[in-house]
Amino acid sequence: MSDKRSGHEPESVEDVIGELDELASHSEKVRIGDVLDDFGGRSFGPFILIFALIEITPIGAIPGAPTVLASIIALVAVQMLFGKDHIWMPQFIQDRAVGSKKLHKAVTKLRGVAHWLDHHSRDRLGFFTEGKWLRFAAIAILMLCATVPPLEVLPFASSAPMLAIAAIALALIVRDGLVMLAALLLAAAALVAGTYFYNSSDEEGEAGGMALRQPPAIELRLT
Repeated sequence: MSDKRSGHEPESVEDVIGELDELASHSEKVRIGDVLDDFGGRSFGPFILIFALIEITPIGAIPGAPTVLASIIALVAVQMLFGKDHIWMPQFIQDRAVGSKKLHKAVTKLRGVAHWLDHHSRDRLGFFTEGKWLRFAAIAILMLCATVPPLEVLPFASSAPMLAIAAIALALIVRDGLVMLAALLLAAAALVAGTYFYNSSDEEGEAGGMALRQPPAIELRLT
């Protein structure tokens, strides 16, 4: 990036999507470090939302991508759990990049969703998005992230916990306590459903003589 950004705090999902699209228009690739610089080190909600939504787009279909994205989200959630006021990322993660054209396509697919989410959320019961509730949210996110690697062996299954994570991040962005409560309920449902479907699929695989296996670890190259 050629210029320093303001690092302002987005107030809606459309703000987040718009900032991502603007980032994609400035260079051929967008680094995770660029996203961190753009949104500011204190923007836990937007940073978590970005990677949760990316997993739901075609980028999330890249083998290994859901696990990598969940790992990044988990790293942020740990810092939120311990009350850090600034997001830290190791340099090798900051250097990961995605092609701007691919990111622009993903952002375009998300605009309709972003508009709907913003239209149905507002500043209500904000205390559910502060203090100890932030820690509850962080714990829920960490639990959801832990379900992603095993669910990755099932088509589209890892999108369920990512949707719950995105809902929690939305609540943090718009300071909507009702959305936070709904998101935590969605998180609980995703955890129960994910455990059930994974166990059911594993039992079916063993009954058929083939146990489901975790795909081999690969180095994700988004560029």
